[in-house]
Amino acid sequence: MDSMHPDPAPAPPPSLEDIKAQVSRLEAAHKQKGLPLSGRIIHVMHHLPVEIVRIVPAESLEAGGMLSPPMTPEFKPEDVEAKVESADAKWRIHARTAHPALVSGIKSLSDTHDQILVAWTGEVLLQPDTNASPQPTSQATFPSIAQNLLAPFSNQHETPSPTSPSMPAPPNESPLMVFGGEFNDQEKKDVEKELERFTEVEQKFEEGGRLKYLPVFLPPDVSKGHYEGFCKKTLWPLFHYLLWLDSTATVPSPDPSWLAYHKTNQMFAQRVAEVYRPGDLIICHDYHLLLAPKMIREALVMIGMFMHTPWPSSEIFRCLPTRREILDGMLGANLVSFQTYSYSRHFVSTCIRVCGYESTPGGVDANGQVTAVGYCPIGLDVKRVIHDRELPGVIPKMEALRQLYKDKKIIVGREKLDVAKGVYNKLQAFEKFLQVYPEWRGKVVLIQVTTPALSESPKLERMTAELVSHINGTYGSLDFTPVHHYHQALEKDEYFGLLSVADLALITSLRDGMNTTSMEFILCQDKTNKSPLVLSEFMGTVASFQSALQINPHDLLGVAHAINKGLNMPQSEKDDRHENLLNSVLGHTSYTWAATILKQLLENVGGEHTAHQTPALDVNKFSAAYKGAKKRLMLFDYDGTLTPIVKVPSHAVPTERTLTAISTLAQDPKNVVYLISGRDGDFLEEHWGHVENLGMSAEHGSFVKQPGDEEFTNMTEALDMSWMSEVEEIFKYYTERTTGATIEVKKASITWHYRNSDPDFGEFQCKQCLDLLESSLAPRRPIEVLVGKKNLEVRPLAVNKGEIVKRLMYENPDADLIFCAGDDKTDEDMFRSLRTVFPPGGVHTSDPIIMKPPVAVTSTLDPEEVAELKDVELHIRPDEIFATTVGPPAKKTLAGWHVTCPEEVVEALETLLEMQ
Repeated sequence: MDSMHPDPAPAPPPSLEDIKAQVSRLEAAHKQKGLPLSGRIIHVMHHLPVEIVRIVPAESLEAGGMLSPPMTPEFKPEDVEAKVESADAKWRIHARTAHPALVSGIKSLSDTHDQILVAWTGEVLLQPDTNASPQPTSQATFPSIAQNLLAPFSNQHETPSPTSPSMPAPPNESPLMVFGGEFNDQEKKDVEKELERFTEVEQKFEEGGRLKYLPVFLPPDVSKGHYEGFCKKTLWPLFHYLLWLDSTATVPSPDPSWLAYHKTNQMFAQRVAEVYRPGDLIICHDYHLLLAPKMIREALVMIGMFMHTPWPSSEIFRCLPTRREILDGMLGANLVSFQTYSYSRHFVSTCIRVCGYESTPGGVDANGQVTAVGYCPIGLDVKRVIHDRELPGVIPKMEALRQLYKDKKIIVGREKLDVAKGVYNKLQAFEKFLQVYPEWRGKVVLIQVTTPALSESPKLERMTAELVSHINGTYGSLDFTPVHHYHQALEKDEYFGLLSVADLALITSLRDGMNTTSMEFILCQDKTNKSPLVLSEFMGTVASFQSALQINPHDLLGVAHAINKGLNMPQSEKDDRHENLLNSVLGHTSYTWAATILKQLLENVGGEHTAHQTPALDVNKFSAAYKGAKKRLMLFDYDGTLTPIVKVPSHAVPTERTLTAISTLAQDPKNVVYLISGRDGDFLEEHWGHVENLGMSAEHGSFVKQPGDEEFTNMTEALDMSWMSEVEEIFKYYTERTTGATIEVKKASITWHYRNSDPDFGEFQCKQCLDLLESSLAPRRPIEVLVGKKNLEVRPLAVNKGEIVKRLMYENPDADLIFCAGDDKTDEDMFRSLRTVFPPGGVHTSDPIIMKPPVAVTSTLDPEEVAELKDVELHIRPDEIFATTVGPPAKKTLAGWHVTCPEEVVEALETLLEMQ
């Protein structure tokens, strides 16, 4: 099972301007290399960020049979929103308030890119045609919190009349109902036309870039089976660690909801294909469309996917019957990104365990198709929240709440009422708090606001109501109620007023991705009390909010202690904690998230830093560059590059022809020649020690011998090597169970070989061992696990072939040609280093390339010596690097060229020598 360890604390994020500059450089570099970028981004998400209302004759609505009401929104929609009504009064479209961070992040990219959003229309609402001016769904009557709170203390003790100033009059209209039919072709065209008009109105209303909406029309049975079936009843519970509780339930095979899910993804992929142009970037969003990347990828390229929900451990995910189809669908993308590092780690582990795929340093290798895996928290639309926080209606709500709860502490919470949000746990913890700290009775209130969940649970609603009644009956009185629970929509003024006056925010989610309430609370408190935040450790945002009071929501006593600590916290500590929390919110906004996802996608398409197929080495071009260079770095792997792979490693000895070619190169004063091998120093010394002016690196960079030196330098002396005994025990376990497997223990690494084992069983055991190492040992020890050709190697994390290449570049900054040859995954570290020394997007002609001292230089020095090292300016340019892999043309690699066998490497070297 995946080991539990905390996410790394996020590094300070670059500014939005820096990210946009990197995006521009990446796009310019792609275009220079001939990759056609259109300047368009196609976003694919489940639901359009609009609500569509169809105006119909009243008599047709009455004759339409059973209709269902729409779902209660989280907020009462406002009048000041973009909306459009058709000229013939048949349609009305207005903005939805759902997912504001996602939508604002997408819209922020419209300043630099043309954008298309492909999404389902959502449930189209029906409204009878009346003489009254149509109103949006926002005008349904909801009592305000302030009215509910003040009602018991009203002098009249009467319910306000519909015309009372304290309660708005209900609108003169019939309730909206959900349309359950299908549109004909003309109606579809009408909707698309109205969405075009809405786009223009929205652009003027928000004074932002253009975002075009393209609807996907799903048949009612398909949309219901997709969203209310497979998404809500299968995927959403699974991703939130809620397994299907009714173990005796029988699911038909094939599952109808799975068929609807597959059909929906297919229709989305077809819709994208209809509008796709070469060079478009495609980004799919969230768990509703996990199959879409592969379906789209079959015809198109450059696809990213972002998961807004948590990703469970592999032990949970493997319970899903359609697990492999889901994973293969996601791995059709160039990039899969998550909210947190732990979610991305769970995903990689799931791909290894469920599908048997291999991990790479940056992602997952699925049968040669490498998908990058990353993470980036989405954040808030900070500008919108600050604007809403400062609306004129907020202050009166704040003053009313302060007056009502004078001399009392206010604890606030707002969640959807489902199991994963932990509302019931919160109420239990609050009861425990009142039990353990009786001095707070009558001095603190919990105001809990909930809205309907994705999957309504009458049982949870009943249990919650009963617990609220129990707490109020036990700890309340005739003039005091400790828990106020409101299961309703809120006005924004009420919501932000409540967050602003609160003395504590209590969030006890059992599993969640991004929690907007916590961020909105932090922004609101910046102008008021700077009150503390009690936050569940199972939140996706917890790594960014280290200054919050982090709790385990299952530990009721621990939550009670945290509440007490927060309420008694001195103001100086509140200020310090709040400043750290505020910096986290301001540093990770929805705008920086959108720009970062775009940057990550651009970095993983077109071969900028990704594996790709390569052309054959152009010997003529190489020879011309070699002849014109003043200083050359010539770097060679050994096994599989200068000699063929053999079954017995000790039999891989160099031929006279290879020795002659390398020896001749090393004699040229313009050349710096190195063998960078996984072999130990004794083997290299035995077969190559006699070659003059030849540098050698043994055990993947753990030991280095410079030209002219007598001994190897140990690069791992300052590193913690205690992990080797643990790895050896694991390797012994698999060796005993795999006939023909052997263990090779080197001075700074350890390798498990299965070349002489049954090929299929050996590969199976290798993947089992790989998953065990990466899930249980690698997260807590400074090691790196490498999958080679018929072997599995573990080495120190900070030492690899790539670091040696960086060291040689640092020591030879005046080199103006680099030739680097290798054949397996360990050599990809060298190719990666040769790419990443340059900034994303390539190098401008006039810009210097500055290199800091790499780990391979600093690891053997004292801190005082490291402080004296200087940055160097490299002379090398990307077109002067000939990174060459040995293997077939279809091989995916970070190298720029390929040769098919070791003999071709030697032939290329002999061609160079003939020129001298």
